[in-house]
Amino acid sequence: MTHPGDAGTPPNGRSEAVLDRDGLHALVRVLRERGRTVIGPTVRDRAIVLAELESADDLPHGWGVDLEAGRYRIRRRRDGAVFAHSAGPQSWKSFLHPQRVRQWTADRDASGELTVREEEPPAVSYAFLGVRACDLRAIRVLDRVMTGGRFPDPAYGSRRTGAFIVAAECTEPGATCFCVSMDAGPAVDGGYDLALTEVLDEAGHRFLCRSGSEEGAAVLAELPRGDADDATRTAAAAAVRGAAEHMGRSMPPVDLRALMRDTLEADRWDDVTARCLSCGNCTMVCPTCFCTTTEDVTDLTGDHAERWRRWDSCYDLDFTLLNGGSVRASARSRYRQWLTHKIGTWHDQFGSSGCVGCGRCIVWCPTGIDLTEEAHALHREATAKGTAR
Repeated sequence: MTHPGDAGTPPNGRSEAVLDRDGLHALVRVLRERGRTVIGPTVRDRAIVLAELESADDLPHGWGVDLEAGRYRIRRRRDGAVFAHSAGPQSWKSFLHPQRVRQWTADRDASGELTVREEEPPAVSYAFLGVRACDLRAIRVLDRVMTGGRFPDPAYGSRRTGAFIVAAECTEPGATCFCVSMDAGPAVDGGYDLALTEVLDEAGHRFLCRSGSEEGAAVLAELPRGDADDATRTAAAAAVRGAAEHMGRSMPPVDLRALMRDTLEADRWDDVTARCLSCGNCTMVCPTCFCTTTEDVTDLTGDHAERWRRWDSCYDLDFTLLNGGSVRASARSRYRQWLTHKIGTWHDQFGSSGCVGCGRCIVWCPTGIDLTEEAHALHREATAKGTAR
């Protein structure tokens, strides 16, 4: 490895280099020295979760995962791979759009005067390390929802603005991954400051690193690194290409918007909702679900009150509660709303699918409901009835 200096320049004009494990350690250190809170994957409570990193030692070196519908297990690997694991129970939504956010507080003094204080957005400078292509796409989806339009969310904006993103291209998909079907991976295609592709072969353990922004190039220039060589580029491209060819799941190769629109009365909805608990796990782990509600709390004296915004789910009966009752009183109607919106009518609202193929909803469903299986079943039923397009 060389010392900091001029990084190599690929044909696109952005810097490119090769990092070893010392370079990865330096990356975390440099980001922290720049005043950023570094968040990345780490092993905790028998899962790979996202948490603040003090050094690269906190990353899940040598850990992988076994995934299936309704099942998640971590396992020891025979190598020291850092990013050879699939999506865990959290997404970056947990930091950009937290589960609970206080909106205001109100206090009444001894004279009875009431003072209301609006909660100020937090002053935080994040660096996200190890963002998969599917999650990078999910962040873009949230950006469109939370910062676009007439009513941007200042709480989201304060966390998102200036966040430094270190993407990690996927080289080993899990059994529940289907990002290729959603055109969301495994390669990253922009929206990052630095992108890493992990390579383990006879030449050693290393990371092809390329910058995607001026700040990314500046950070890379501070790291100990080697020149990007053709052998590493070839190995990195082959690893990502291999991941694309070995997805654990897939969607039917049809227009999903049309499929959802044309199967609203399909018999399959009864089958899946006979298994659905309406627990909302799928919406909680989904990296793009963003719905919230508010709750007011007070102390025992009644002199102090707070309003909190918290995540909500379309599986909650109260989510569509109007005078006279819930609009979607049945589990069938609630599951159908979630799936048809996620991969169908989301396009009409936001111009893209709301699904990025991460597979979290499959893994963390307690009854193992698989939305890819349901999409295929709906397509088969439509084909049998002669209504498929």
